Amino acid sequence: MIELELEKTYLAKFLPADLKNSSNKIVKDIYIPKSIKHPVLRIRQKGEKYEITKKEPVNENDSSEQHEHTINLTKEEFQTLEKVSGKNVLKIRYFYDYQGQPAEVDIFQDDLIGLVLIDFEFKSVVEKDNFKMPDFCLTEVTQDPHFAGGMLCGKKYTDIEPHLSGLGYKKLNINL
Repeated sequence: MIELELEKTYLAKFLPADLKNSSNKIVKDIYIPKSIKHPVLRIRQKGEKYEITKKEPVNENDSSEQHEHTINLTKEEFQTLEKVSGKNVLKIRYFYDYQGQPAEVDIFQDDLIGLVLIDFEFKSVVEKDNFKMPDFCLTEVTQDPHFAGGMLCGKKYTDIEPHLSGLGYKKLNINL
């Protein structure tokens, strides 16, 4: 299945107070091949759902619009593919409703603990372009390659901390 993904990504300033009431899933991403600086091929486990995805920008100067090629996998296929040497990232994804607009709040785990990114997906370019950043977001990082999944995978918080500090981001302590 090929889709056009319209998305904006933000660094969190703080977590919305009612986030803990939102549904969530553990997301395990493995980006392959490991040898590439920014892999775009991802195998994912999201709860009991498994898939392989490749994202390609529609326009290389705008990361907010990408062609997303996704194939659903069985659990057995995922378990076989996850043995391939890749770069891993683990996060808890909360599905949050912000004024009728669905948001995915990713609270990173393990080596990236303290990092929280928030994605908003849109149905149209007009909707995306007219969206106003919520107060719980610090800054938009859609075009910042440091925050692409393929660039974050395999990193530690200390690896990205200087860049985060330059954006005014303060490591979040999460108690949900």
